[in-house]
Order: sequence, then structure tokens, then C-alpha cells
Amino acid sequence: MSLLRPALVLFVMLSFVTGAVYPLVITAFASLLFSKEAAGSLIERNGVVIGSRLIGQEVSDPKYFWGRPSATAERPYNALASAGSNQGPLNPALVDAVKGRIEALRAADPDNHALVPVDLVTASASGLDPHISPAAAAYQVARVARARGLNVTDVQKLVVEHTELPTLGFIGAPRVHVLSLNLALDAL
Repeated sequence: MSLLRPALVLFVMLSFVTGAVYPLVITAFASLLFSKEAAGSLIERNGVVIGSRLIGQEVSDPKYFWGRPSATAERPYNALASAGSNQGPLNPALVDAVKGRIEALRAADPDNHALVPVDLVTASASGLDPHISPAAAAYQVARVARARGLNVTDVQKLVVEHTELPTLGFIGAPRVHVLSLNLALDAL
């Protein structure tokens, strides 16, 4: 019994420190030093939040670039249900989903006979990825240019301008932020 009281006091004290004090201090620190990031890296247009740099968005209009498919539950790009599909490469459901996505891409752009980049038909591990590869963007250039009545070269230039290099020059791969690219298209 003499050990129970100190153990309970220590439990309550550590719960308070690690469950309340530490998160509040870290949140305050992050808000001061990284205010935009701590607020969700939100993207605004005309004072209205239209997305985040961290979470992809579902887009199906042919005049926009499309992102990676989302594997989140209930609805695409649901940040509350971030998860991959957990389907392996031999899973018939994944194979069928990929085939369906390839067919949809081919139907949206029947003149495009290029190989479909893998990131246009498979979800990322989180199901929320806001980026696509430069190859996935290049695959869509002709469709977007045709839907908008733009010159293919102008759309290709936008893709190059919105291609982000690997972090610190060597971490990760080049990538294109889909929402930023689509906003640049709207500004043309």
C-alpha cells in the first residue's frame, strides 16, 4: 500500500506533463516559428481556403491535372482516415482497380498511347499525397491543353515551372504539386 500512492501520483503527474503540458508547449513553439505549417499549410485564393499543400484533392475535370488516386475511407483524400489500401500486388482487387484506372485515363485521352505512369493508377501509402511525378504530369499535358484550348508547349512550361526538386537536392524525387499547378493554369 505504501507504494501505491507514489505510483498513482507519478502516473497522474506524468500523464499531465506528457498529455497536456508537452503538446501545448510544442504547439505554441510551432505556431511561433512555423505559423503557416502549424496551421495546416493552407492555400487560399481570394481570401478563401481552397486546399492544403499537404493533402491532395479529388479532381475529375479534364481541364485540370489529376492527382494520385486516394485509398482513404469514406471519401477520397479524407485526412481523418489516412491509410493505404493494404492491397498487395497480387491482390485481384488491386489489379482490377489499376486496370479500371488505366481504362479511365485512356477514355479521357484516347489519342494518348504513352505508358501510364504508375502514380496515376496507384495510391500513396497515406492516400493523401498532393504530388505527382513529372512523368504523370507530362502524361496529362495534351489532355489539359486541349480541354483549355491552350498550346501544349505553354502547359509543358507550367509543369516544368511547378516541378519541385528533391528536398536538400537528394532526398526524395522530383515532384509536381497538383493544386499549385492547377491554380497556375487558372491564372493563365
